[in-house]
Amino acid sequence: LTQQQLRRIRFPIGDLTKSEVRQLAADWELPARDRKDSQGICFLGKIDYRQFIEYHLGQRPGPIVDIDTESQLGEHRGYWFYTIGQRYGLGLSGGPWFVVAKQMEDNVLYVTHGEHRQKRSRSSFAAQQPNWIAAAPTSGSFQLKLRHGPELADCHMNIGDDGGLQIDLDQPDSGVAPGQHAVIYSGEECLGGAIIC
Repeated sequence: LTQQQLRRIRFPIGDLTKSEVRQLAADWELPARDRKDSQGICFLGKIDYRQFIEYHLGQRPGPIVDIDTESQLGEHRGYWFYTIGQRYGLGLSGGPWFVVAKQMEDNVLYVTHGEHRQKRSRSSFAAQQPNWIAAAPTSGSFQLKLRHGPELADCHMNIGDDGGLQIDLDQPDSGVAPGQHAVIYSGEECLGGAIIC
């Protein structure tokens, strides 16, 4: 969200925990009181996201290549079905195999075997087009979220003259994926995020 949008936003239940909201819904007998938590993409409802992607992007088979040996191991349905760090759903034997890179121009999906995964980890990356919730922070030590889940990684962030970010992780991560978002925290406060290069 932009600063202009955030200036007008209101969170009427923002001071309540999820369990407190669920209890109020039960007390007031609201229709959603027994609804399970969503694990998918909220705007899709009950539609499986893979079906959504296939409907809109189709399939485009391409090679799955071992990045360490450059040998072709199999075929994928289209690089857009896979994320960096993904292990399941590759259809490869002799695993575990992990997605470590995508060459989108040639539709190639690169994987590495589990024991080689750590050497493909990144400890430093750039991120562009930052969007800050309040004023842009100064360079310093922060926490970073790279994917869904509660895990935060410690990092040092430098902000360049052009506003771009250089992020150095305290511990290497094998799931740093170009095009995805790096979300910056200071303790429990979300400061904003940027797109990983």
